[in-house]
Amino acid sequence: MNNQAITVSTPGRICLFGEHQDYLGLPVIAAAISCRIQLTAERTSQPIVQLDLPDIGSQARFSLTELPLAYTHDRDYFRSAINVLLRKGFHFGSGIDGEVSGEIPINAGTSSSSALLITWLNVLSQLAENPQVLTPMQLAELAYEAEILEFGEPGGMMDHYSTAVGGVIYLESQPAIHLDTYQPKLGTFVLGNSQEPKDTIGILGRVKYGMLRIAKQLATLNPEFSLHTTPISSISTYKDVLTKDDYILLKGTLSNRDILREALALFQTSANADSPLDDVKLGQLLTDHHANLRDAQRISTPKIDRMLDAALSAGALGGKINGSGGGGCMFAYAPNNPETVAEAIERAGGRAYIVTVAEGTVSQPELAKVSMR
Repeated sequence: MNNQAITVSTPGRICLFGEHQDYLGLPVIAAAISCRIQLTAERTSQPIVQLDLPDIGSQARFSLTELPLAYTHDRDYFRSAINVLLRKGFHFGSGIDGEVSGEIPINAGTSSSSALLITWLNVLSQLAENPQVLTPMQLAELAYEAEILEFGEPGGMMDHYSTAVGGVIYLESQPAIHLDTYQPKLGTFVLGNSQEPKDTIGILGRVKYGMLRIAKQLATLNPEFSLHTTPISSISTYKDVLTKDDYILLKGTLSNRDILREALALFQTSANADSPLDDVKLGQLLTDHHANLRDAQRISTPKIDRMLDAALSAGALGGKINGSGGGGCMFAYAPNNPETVAEAIERAGGRAYIVTVAEGTVSQPELAKVSMR
């Protein structure tokens, strides 16, 4: 039995454009960031999985004698990853002993759970009795199955693809998965954790299901209505059939769709010309996106708004809330003076992290190339 330890590292992510769009079938643009999670593990002779999680003062321990594994709690991702791999033909006869450490803010909208699951799947696939080195795309698809499909959770594929693949990604989920990757010449971002707990369930109940209801209502009135193709200039005809709040939500959703298209053109132009992005334009698009998320989707909080205002006053070019909202993190684009921006965010009550766009999940020997912050 090969007892050589393996170390896998996976980044967190920020959603640049398309927040609250993926579950509507609209595209997203996301970036992996240099806050990472790391798992070092090795095979053991006893058929037991034991993972230490010192950052949260916890441990995961369970037997592999009866497979597939029964789940013992909601979102039992350590077990679901094994069950998904079993269905793909992997075999687990030995145990695994490991330790998890990381710098990704937990439960703050930066994909800590998806990054952990990608990491765990990467480790499992290499420590199985019939090991394979899976591609980032394969890991992303398996993680989506283990996190979302296995437990019937709401959510899209952005987190899994962005943390596995790395860099900046453009992801379409309808009518089929389509992924483009970019390596733009981007400067630094400053991630700010408000340390307010997210209200994911409440936000999704109001924003996701509200927007799905509105889209269904309008498609009944006008079969040609589509969130993908209906121009924002034409929706004034629906003003009298929607409530004020529903109309604002619809307008904000289509505006965010169009902001993403502007941002995509920015990334494509930079890639084709092999030149730096227009930093000022990128920052303005981020700020415009946040304005809709604050006023139409209503997912921001007074504290996050203060943190963003402080970042902009300190020289950031733009920024937005990150994740489902109601708390969690924001980020600011600060290519010139990230330390000053970080200090301003912390004075506003947040915890700041200076981050850059990072590569996706990596394992030894590639791990030596990862820049940890």
